[in-house]
Amino acid sequence: MFAFVPDVIRSAAAFVVVLGVLVFVHELGHYLAARWRGVRVEAFSIGFGATIASWTDSRGTVWKLAWLPLGGYVKLHGQENPKDVAPEVMAAWIPGETFHEKPVLSRGIIVAAGPVANFVLAMVLFAGLFIAVGQPVPLPVIGGVAADSAASRAGLLLDDRILSIDGRPIDTFDDLKNIVASHPDQKLTLEVSRDGADRTIEVTPESVGSGDHKVGLLGVRGGAVEYRHVSIPAALLGGVTQTWTVTRETFAGLAQMLGGSRGTDELGGPLRIAQLSGQVAKLGAATLVSFIAVLSVNLGLINLFPVPVLDGGHLLFYLLEALRGRPIPQRAQEYGFRAGLAFLASLFVFATWNDLTHLGVFRWVVSLIG
Repeated sequence: MFAFVPDVIRSAAAFVVVLGVLVFVHELGHYLAARWRGVRVEAFSIGFGATIASWTDSRGTVWKLAWLPLGGYVKLHGQENPKDVAPEVMAAWIPGETFHEKPVLSRGIIVAAGPVANFVLAMVLFAGLFIAVGQPVPLPVIGGVAADSAASRAGLLLDDRILSIDGRPIDTFDDLKNIVASHPDQKLTLEVSRDGADRTIEVTPESVGSGDHKVGLLGVRGGAVEYRHVSIPAALLGGVTQTWTVTRETFAGLAQMLGGSRGTDELGGPLRIAQLSGQVAKLGAATLVSFIAVLSVNLGLINLFPVPVLDGGHLLFYLLEALRGRPIPQRAQEYGFRAGLAFLASLFVFATWNDLTHLGVFRWVVSLIG
């Protein structure tokens, strides 16, 4: 789709498309939930800063497109705390249509609807891909062998296809991983197809883990994917399953980073997303759609983190309000929002530093100085 566009322009265009879709769907979730719960929506903006184009619908909502495409927002009527606004502003509020006067359940639904919309978008995009091009199935074909691993010592090579393990047929790479993981330090007999001929290879997976929880590790990665056409019901179910898989793997990756077993240099910000957007756009529409689906899951998860300023932080305050029977003290909320803002700013700076390092900007500067 963007194959003949120069890299920088392609990356910028793809980034705007990717982020625009994600932000629009996220804010649309807030908008639709607000309409459902009887809250007036004053503005719906894609982007920040000066307005490029705008129009006002019959319900008085101003729809805007702003010049800085790094997010968006929905402005709810009476979203402010009455104690924080001037009397003339309160006088303009329409009774029954303000956000702050709604029950805590309604406010929670409106806030949660944004992340939920991102998960729904991922499910729809994955299901649409499965219907259009088929569901990707990772084949049991070795795409890489780690040095000094159980696989390398056994003689497994690139492009080897695993046919069976101890007589059990292997259809997907997941079948291979599951069997190996459940047999740490146990010899396995593999039937392997190599260069059109079948051969038998014995391998003993390494044992990794801690305590009583040990898993087998072969030291290989997959490298081949086959798209298999499925029925519409199976595609819809596959969309839900794939969204859950991405969610689970994202949580696992974060847990590994927090535990120190995975480097935090993998955390990326807008620059990394822009670079990846350009790369996947060059691979075609299907790859770009899949990329948007994965990012949509990540955006939904991030917004659900219990950090004040994010949707999850608001939901945490609403949960505490429901348990206490009254809102959290205003000062406590202010301190929470300040801490949350400081945390997000620090995370943004750290991710941007990773982006610049990954892109080689610092090496380029050093080379100029040197």
